[in-house]
Amino acid sequence: MTTTPLSADVLVIGWGLAGLVAAAEATAAGRRVILVDQEPRSNLGGQAWWSFGGLFLIDSPEQRRFGIRDSLELATQDWFGNAGFDREEDRWPRAWADAYLQFAAGEKRAWLRERGVGFFPVVGWAERGGYGAIGPGNSVPRFHITWGTGPGIVAPFADAVQRAEESGSLTILPRHRVTELMVADGAVIGARGDQLVDDLASRGAPSSRDVVGDFEITAGATIVSSGGIGGNHALVRAAWPDRLGTPPSHMLSGVPAYVDGSMYPVTAAAGANLINGDRMWHYVEGIKNWDPVWPAHGIRILPGPSSLWLDATGSRLPVPLFPGFDTLGTLKHLRATGHDHSWFVTSRQIVEKEFALSGSEQNPDLTGKDVALLLKSRLAKGPTGPVQAFLDEGEDFIVENDLDSLLEQMKQADEDDVLDLELVRREVLARDREIENEFTKDAQIGMLRSMRSYRGDKLIRTANPHRLQDPSAGPMIAVKLHVLTRKSLGGIETDLEGRVLAGDGSVIPGLYAAGEASGFGGGGVHGYRALEGTFLGGCLFSGRQAGRAAAQSA
Repeated sequence: MTTTPLSADVLVIGWGLAGLVAAAEATAAGRRVILVDQEPRSNLGGQAWWSFGGLFLIDSPEQRRFGIRDSLELATQDWFGNAGFDREEDRWPRAWADAYLQFAAGEKRAWLRERGVGFFPVVGWAERGGYGAIGPGNSVPRFHITWGTGPGIVAPFADAVQRAEESGSLTILPRHRVTELMVADGAVIGARGDQLVDDLASRGAPSSRDVVGDFEITAGATIVSSGGIGGNHALVRAAWPDRLGTPPSHMLSGVPAYVDGSMYPVTAAAGANLINGDRMWHYVEGIKNWDPVWPAHGIRILPGPSSLWLDATGSRLPVPLFPGFDTLGTLKHLRATGHDHSWFVTSRQIVEKEFALSGSEQNPDLTGKDVALLLKSRLAKGPTGPVQAFLDEGEDFIVENDLDSLLEQMKQADEDDVLDLELVRREVLARDREIENEFTKDAQIGMLRSMRSYRGDKLIRTANPHRLQDPSAGPMIAVKLHVLTRKSLGGIETDLEGRVLAGDGSVIPGLYAAGEASGFGGGGVHGYRALEGTFLGGCLFSGRQAGRAAAQSA
């Protein structure tokens, strides 16, 4: 079945956050828009819907209320020290970084507030670094959690798109998979592709790829906002850089299977320049979801700083690779061990205070904007309900009353038979001896004591320092951790208007890119590393830039 050819001023491919923002901006400018995606409509909002909703802001009222002194200059120092831009093709990523920092320090918060987006009052401190002043990491807390988490940040733009649909200025076409960008006289004039069979799959669940027809859409401007490759482990392994060691044999997926990278070769075939494909962002605190939605579904623990982190053999990770300090540094170190997993050894008191789980569905209090549940789950004694569910049901969690029993269960969970129990015992005992004294040579203990001087950490994020074997803080807990795929940091090269560039640096007329497909701006605004809270922000900013520019040119 071939559908009747359609036309629009602007065609948006992919309805994640960047695509929704772009479509909303284009319709606000009076343009007719068609929005297509290969998934059922249940997935409107894409990956962003599943997110924790963290946003990077600079010198916000929330920061100032907690005594955090931030500035554009300090954030710029952190961003560029983190990014490590060192390639010729980093010209546009650098420009995007400068522009995004101005946005994050300027109108970003007000622009979101105008659309009804609110923020949890406690600012989180992600990617703490632990190196020198110009090295990786955030110098101050900047992680602002959206009130409503991922669905809360998606909602105003999804609502805008749906209002435009009701008014007739926008058409949403689910189950439309683009396989070709149409080019005439060097300009992109629309797209062709497959119409997939209707599917009632729930949000995030795999859907059919059976083809029932084809389609063709012409447009004055086409925006590619189709996401990255995190759900396609074959592509992740193919792009895995030598600097991060060998790719894992076993990985969990932090994104649904539809994050498959299928639009990259389609866009490249139209002349687009793809850059920095070896830059990627994956976590090492992944746990197997006891109630999975998509294949190999993993959840990331967002850890506080207190747990003892050991590699697969039982050796403690080196300074400053503490929980929550340096994501890629930790990934690189663990890949050099030759094993795909590592361990947290911790206590129930640490878990209940410091373990947050990434994902909107893992935070019903914040996602549901439920203040009563929030006070009960975050301030009362005991883990949150979702964390307790993993303690009860998660296969990666071991809970025992004493160290000997814990070690025995860890050994049984060690399929590779590489865990040295005496080494683990020695690390735990040494750490506990250090924490009994107000003085210490242990850098992690010194850091966690220092962090409690920040009111936000002391309130909800950093446990009172104690021995792991302290019965009053128990039982003891071990967590087996896995590599969890997440983000592509490189992508389609664009200028600051989101216009796609060819290999010679020239603009491809009619073609734009936004979101993760464009490396969150320019083909890699983060460089080698992210400061966290910057993925959703990159989708917002790049989607806005591309939507406005496409509307002007269409």
